[in-house]
Amino acid sequence: MSSTAAPTRKPVTLHRLREMHAQGEKITMLTAYDATFARLVDAAGVDSILVGDSLGMTVQGHTSTVPVSLDDMVYHTRCVARGNRAAWVLGDLPFGSYQEGREQALRSSVALMQAGAHMVKLEGGGWTAETVHFLTERGVPVCAHLGLTPQSVHALGGYRIQGRDEAGATTLRRHARELADAGAAMMVLELMPSQVARDVQADNPGVMTIGIGAGQGTAGQVLVLHDMLNLTRGKLPRFVRDFTAEGGSAEEAVRRYVAAVKSGSFPDESLHGY
Repeated sequence: MSSTAAPTRKPVTLHRLREMHAQGEKITMLTAYDATFARLVDAAGVDSILVGDSLGMTVQGHTSTVPVSLDDMVYHTRCVARGNRAAWVLGDLPFGSYQEGREQALRSSVALMQAGAHMVKLEGGGWTAETVHFLTERGVPVCAHLGLTPQSVHALGGYRIQGRDEAGATTLRRHARELADAGAAMMVLELMPSQVARDVQADNPGVMTIGIGAGQGTAGQVLVLHDMLNLTRGKLPRFVRDFTAEGGSAEEAVRRYVAAVKSGSFPDESLHGY
């Protein structure tokens, strides 16, 4: 009896992601923190994997991402890189690993990229633009992160929607423009009104915006894997959809997520937007 091996897709590159964005194809992203889940989401066709510092809550049991160290991120990035075959891999720069200055940010980014990340992600706007410019000039692809920035949860007063008033929305748009000008190729937009996210994407057409609780107007979507597989205990954010509700395996649930993002049926503004 002969068997035919499943086709292996070509590795997703930054150039390929930019082509998708230019052609209007939605970009899919999920978190993963180990080789097993990295292999699963890659096999299910996810375009990009975020080794997020959300592992502080999903894996380590903390109440925020603040305790996560650079050593933690390097370890989990190595694990994901071993399981992944084709997806584009982003590694989070954790709290305290880039705030001291540009040189510290570069050292931390080198550690993540040597562990297997293709791109690093850092939170916040304003002062971070200079750091983004410094990194991108030195060959480090950067994903920015605006809106709700979990590392700043204590300063923000909790997990609150950002940019609801005119002043807040204006600040978000200004920070996005500064980060785009600094060379950020991608930008996660978290927990903000859908119209603000649309405005950010319209202002910066060359940047791939990835939404999480930011509506349909972004270039792609990201969710925490444990959330969309209904593995997280307690009340989930409004923007999460349980992709296991229709049954089947975890890989089938991830495939449904990919299909829903690509088709534009997820997120549903009436259910998941603000």
